[in-house]
Amino acid sequence: MYNFGLKLLKAMMETVLESESEAKLMTLEEFLDWVPDGYGRYELHQGVVKEMQLTGTHEQVAGEIAAELTLEIRRLQLPYFIPRQCIIKPIDSDNSGYIPDVTLINKNALENEPMWKKRSTITQGESLPLVIEVVSTNWQDDYLMKLSEYEKLGIQEYWIIDYLGLGGRRYIGNPKQPTISVYQMIDDEYMVNLFREHDRIQSAIFPELNLTAAQIFELGES
Repeated sequence: MYNFGLKLLKAMMETVLESESEAKLMTLEEFLDWVPDGYGRYELHQGVVKEMQLTGTHEQVAGEIAAELTLEIRRLQLPYFIPRQCIIKPIDSDNSGYIPDVTLINKNALENEPMWKKRSTITQGESLPLVIEVVSTNWQDDYLMKLSEYEKLGIQEYWIIDYLGLGGRRYIGNPKQPTISVYQMIDDEYMVNLFREHDRIQSAIFPELNLTAAQIFELGES
């Protein structure tokens, strides 16, 4: 009877905790009303607010690659730009929103984006030629959750810059080492190429880009 009582009490406590957790879940609209501008960086994962813990090197790598791509955009006079910040809404969720480290937006597609002008939010893959995530300690988000969501949304190209080689071996190989994974949309499905050391990055969006994996990793060290 004593053990039964403990099990019953534990089950009741878990039910209460689950109810409290569910009560705190936030919709994307509520998140957009709440998120503080310029104070930290937050994402919404299935109704739960997550603060991104970013290092200085992480921000350097993201900032420098954005600068390199901006130069390429201007050189080729492409109809793209990289916003300071934008939120990507998954295709089948009203309680998630992701903020990539680098987002390339097609200006010509923005007229079809209902949430762009007021919310800086993108809802359609056609508006996003390229999205880049720089891996932090929460590497599973980039290789699992976001990879799946960006594929479903139809984003043409997705880079994962893993400058510390943190990702799982199934994604970056064994032994683990700094790797850039470039996922490209082929027949509605992502296919991946891995780039390391002095490999030149092969991008369908920027076919003339002359950057190696090593140069990208070194961007945050200069």
